[in-house]
Amino acid sequence: MTLPGRSGVDLHLDIAGTGIRAGLASALRDAIATGRLSPGTRLPASRALAADLGIARSSVTECYAELIAEGWLIARQGSGTRVAARPAAPTPPLVSARPEPRRTPAATLVLGAANFAEFPRSAWLAAARKALAVAPHSAFGYGDPLGQPELRRALADYLGRVRGVRADPELIVITAGFADGLGIMARALHSRGAHTVAAEAYGLGLYRTLLEEAGLAPTSLAVDDAGARIEDLAGPDTPAAVLLTPAHQFPTGVVLSPERRSAAIAWARSTDAVILEDDYDGEFRYDRRPVGALQGLDPERVVYFGTASKSLAPALRIGWMVVPERLIPAVLRAKGAMETVSVLDQLTLAEFITSGAFDRHVRMRRQSYRRRRDQLVDALAQSGADVRVSGVAAGLQAVLELPAGTEGRVLHAARDRGVMVSGLSEFRQVAAGADTRVREGLVVNFSAVSDAVWESALAELCRIIP
Repeated sequence: MTLPGRSGVDLHLDIAGTGIRAGLASALRDAIATGRLSPGTRLPASRALAADLGIARSSVTECYAELIAEGWLIARQGSGTRVAARPAAPTPPLVSARPEPRRTPAATLVLGAANFAEFPRSAWLAAARKALAVAPHSAFGYGDPLGQPELRRALADYLGRVRGVRADPELIVITAGFADGLGIMARALHSRGAHTVAAEAYGLGLYRTLLEEAGLAPTSLAVDDAGARIEDLAGPDTPAAVLLTPAHQFPTGVVLSPERRSAAIAWARSTDAVILEDDYDGEFRYDRRPVGALQGLDPERVVYFGTASKSLAPALRIGWMVVPERLIPAVLRAKGAMETVSVLDQLTLAEFITSGAFDRHVRMRRQSYRRRRDQLVDALAQSGADVRVSGVAAGLQAVLELPAGTEGRVLHAARDRGVMVSGLSEFRQVAAGADTRVREGLVVNFSAVSDAVWESALAELCRIIP
């Protein structure tokens, strides 16, 4: 039985037998022995527990006294009756007395990692307090399937100002990150009769899996120094959509050229296709003028995807889609009637954006990442390594292109020295299509570690590159 209310704590006890005191003692022993009542847990006062059970207080007092004598409980004046600490189980002897070899702490420079110490805790907390203070009572319900209106309005203003996105708040859909949004859009396209989607030959295999799970067949689109080869989309098997990272191709870092941007829009118009634009790190530009979102050229042909994962933290699980009006009904059917992103987090992010805290945070991170990017380029140049650095005009990672046949050896050497980096081949899909240039290299995430670790990791990185 679960004892609520008057005892001050909820306490579930399986009391059996004819004697109430014996049954209570047995139930308490079992709860302690199985770990349901952990050491230090304060039990209800004898008077309160007796009232909950409907028995004499003396029965509870005698039960407690019995268990104290047996060592199950302890009682101290002013502290009440608590579960006693149990003796630790004996430690088994070591099989070997030989010491473990000392290992170098790993510096994680792989993609997807981040220096989570840089999350703006104080500013986020201030935004959360403000958002909660002014939130209407209705905000504590299940929420709008499209997302909270406050966040959609804030994003419409921000994306138009920073990324050149033409966004009506009514056409913005809040998702639990990019992968969630891509899965929703893939199901929506499939429900409208789509069968194939082209995706860049370099990218994350997870995204192809999401397309396949929605019933779509992904095809490969080659990537060169001008970005995805849009001209390869023409042909008898024209896909219903294409997934692009035009502002900063992932992971090579190349930018879709102006000619190919125009060609992509022309292709979508002539074939009634849809462009899925992943703007995964759109805020981080360094040496060149910001490249606006492709969506701004034709909002009726482009679905724009963004996320807070790179600019703030993946743990927020907040992303967004700007969807052409004609696709909204299919997207809502694919997404479902329930909001899946925390309404309170949405309200907090809305306040974080509208207060200017988001802009300040991004500017600080941009300065930090640019400094690290410069340190990486300078260190490699001084080391004399046979490597070409590319993709560093924007984003959070650099590609260190290596001589043919050396990627595997360099990755092995990096692991031996405690530096975790990604190989470019990890992102080259099996069906690489007409990719005219198969590259070898390292993909180094320079946003992933603290400044203290970054310096040592950079030194180790320069040592292992031939």
